[in-house]
Amino acid sequence: MQPADTRASVPTPDAPAPTPTLSGDDRHRPGQRAFRRANLALFAAGVATFVLLYSTQGLLPVLSTDLDLTPGQASWTASAATLGLALALLPASALSDRYGRTAVMTASVLAAAGLALALPFAPDLTTLVVLRVLQGAALAGLPATAMAYLAEEVHPSALASAMGLYVAGNSIGGMGGRLVSGWTAAALGWRWGLAASAALALLAALAFRLLIPAARHFTPAPVDARALARTVGRHLHNPLLVRLYALGLLFMAVFGAVYNTVGYRLTAAPFHLPQSVAASIFVVYLVGTGTSAAAGRLSARLGRRGALYVAIGVTAAGLLLSLAESLLCALLGLVLITAGFFAGHATASSAVGRTATEGRAQASALYLIAYYLGNSLGGTLGADAYHSTGWPGAATLALTALTLAAAVTLYATHQAHTTARQSIANT
Repeated sequence: MQPADTRASVPTPDAPAPTPTLSGDDRHRPGQRAFRRANLALFAAGVATFVLLYSTQGLLPVLSTDLDLTPGQASWTASAATLGLALALLPASALSDRYGRTAVMTASVLAAAGLALALPFAPDLTTLVVLRVLQGAALAGLPATAMAYLAEEVHPSALASAMGLYVAGNSIGGMGGRLVSGWTAAALGWRWGLAASAALALLAALAFRLLIPAARHFTPAPVDARALARTVGRHLHNPLLVRLYALGLLFMAVFGAVYNTVGYRLTAAPFHLPQSVAASIFVVYLVGTGTSAAAGRLSARLGRRGALYVAIGVTAAGLLLSLAESLLCALLGLVLITAGFFAGHATASSAVGRTATEGRAQASALYLIAYYLGNSLGGTLGADAYHSTGWPGAATLALTALTLAAAVTLYATHQAHTTARQSIANT
């Protein structure tokens, strides 16, 4: 039996017949209206996803104060959503193979926005965490499918830039959601902060639905658990994909540890910033927008591993700089951490789409499972480390994860050099 996404095509509304071009490849290219619409739609999808996914992260110090929670306990309101998303990614990717990329992405983002409207009414931490798990699971269809949609519909020459713009939408959403919820919570309380995030995400979700072009290269297939398991097994036996999954997990562990604790650090000694000012720190996400969009150019110039070395080095420099007891150093360090993270994530995620020749939705889902598990793990452990030893504990945890990412990249470099020498010897 063939893998689920290599079966014969069946006509559906989501997969109209493609229009041939002179080159025989009608996938979207720069300069085309459909390419611009696809980029803008996926940008809006990234905004909606990250507004919803991290709607509580800017509220963690407020939640700790109002509900009498430790940083580790409060961090579960952020980690629960990414955990629910990670658990639902593979089932969501299978549904997208059956019902279509755009249909699953639309249903996913609208369902998650609907659950967001219930969050402000949560009576206690347990209810809030349960709702966040459900919201993360509802969101899974969008990130599981978005990379597969781009890989199928965008010409390979433009895939890195399109993926970079999608990740840039993630950074805008992550920034906007945290700013809106944090500022609103500082004035009106955390419940109103969550309500404001829900409204912002709903607007982005509607923009996505209005802009997204219909898929033209989607091949629908029945959901087949055995075929899905075989496809997943092949991906997990691909050494390059496994290394990319490890990098996604480790980069996101760094980011989760930093961003789950930075609000506590800025509102505590020696800085004592007000909550409204501490929430404004998330404006540094704009740095991520620029570095995500530039990651494709960086990879073209230095190669994938060269771009990863730069991302790791920049992130490490930011972590070391942030250890200084200076507000300026703390802010500059956060800028470097954000820039390095988004460059690394955009590089690794775009490589997944290029490496997987079949089962792209499942390949992307596995990357995102690792990525969001890294967020849940790093965010919770980072918050516990901060509670025990302050910012140096959280930064040390992040540097450990980054060291592992460097080791993975060095191993990949060694393997590439070994393969090249063997190829020369055999010629």
